[in-house]
Amino acid sequence: MNHAFCRWRDDPRVEVLASSKMNRRPSPHAGFMREALDLARSGNSLPYPNPWVGAVVVRKGKIVGCGLHRGPGENHAEVEALNQAGESARGATLYVTLEPCCHYGRTPPCADAILRAGIRDVFYSLDDPNPEVFGRGGRILRAGGVRTHRGLLEREASAANEVYLKFRATGLPFVTAKVAATLDGKIATRSGESKWITGPQARARAREIRAEHQAVVVGINTILADNPHLGSRMPGRPDPWRVVLDSKLRIPATSKVIRSGRCIVACTARASQAKRRNLERMGAAVWSFSESGKVPLGSLARRLAEHGIISLLVEGGGESLGSFFDGRLVDRVHWFLSPMIVGSAESPAAVGGEGVTLLRNAWKLRDPKIGLTGDALIISGGISRWALA
Repeated sequence: MNHAFCRWRDDPRVEVLASSKMNRRPSPHAGFMREALDLARSGNSLPYPNPWVGAVVVRKGKIVGCGLHRGPGENHAEVEALNQAGESARGATLYVTLEPCCHYGRTPPCADAILRAGIRDVFYSLDDPNPEVFGRGGRILRAGGVRTHRGLLEREASAANEVYLKFRATGLPFVTAKVAATLDGKIATRSGESKWITGPQARARAREIRAEHQAVVVGINTILADNPHLGSRMPGRPDPWRVVLDSKLRIPATSKVIRSGRCIVACTARASQAKRRNLERMGAAVWSFSESGKVPLGSLARRLAEHGIISLLVEGGGESLGSFFDGRLVDRVHWFLSPMIVGSAESPAAVGGEGVTLLRNAWKLRDPKIGLTGDALIISGGISRWALA
């Protein structure tokens, strides 16, 4: 969205834009909160492990300041909006998508800044589930004489922060499964050829999806077969971390993901210490788990979250995807369906693992959306209760 009204707050078009949008909404309060929600997701960087937050300051029906949070250590949305509003914030109303913080972290408390600015009313969509904030931000504002109004567009704000809400509630990352398969559910031919199941437009969309996540997870067989780059290749967007499931550390030190400088290799007790030291010399982070079989995905997911990586995209291969489904770790699916058939029982399937024995236990997509990119269908939908968007 083009937030021109935020950059040129004295432009008379601000009032026209606001009023035209209000005509389609039940109240001006909802309209201004929607502007804050649009702002929250308008940045190029991922704020994780912090939430997406947008804020607007409104005085006499006009937006006089706006802001968004861009990531750890950056100003919070409320502070950006108040700074832009300046003296116009005194006696004004603040709309913010999440309860203002009230503790010292990398930045000072937003509740204090709001009180100093002289804001009269604060509308916020939902409480911050961070235990250092939950409910306290609102109480501090009320104790300082600010009228608070909670719950405006709560569902929309929750959907915008589904990743953060799951992390705060469970300590686990939000996991998206991305699959590119043929009509008969294959991800390669029986000889192992997989380039390319989908066309260039679908692959471009897949890179956009990568850019929306902090890390991409693949199994070692994908690395050995394709030596993929796994970056978003999008200007202005940081590449995701590459997380490789490799219990025995078979990954070549010369692989593209190792050379990326943003690679975590997860192994088990079966891995050679000499190989581990060599990979670490090449710049990779090697995480070893005490299990002697496969990498324990639940433990890996929790450790990633502890390191601030709370948004994962699992791309394959079939056994890795199947293990994430078997572990009930998947929250959302993006399935690219290519209009081709390769056949053969020996061709690898898109999702392996143990699977289910009864159809009633199959993983079902809620509210699936179907689109077309190039010649590929994209079927997207949520699986877990945390997939709200």
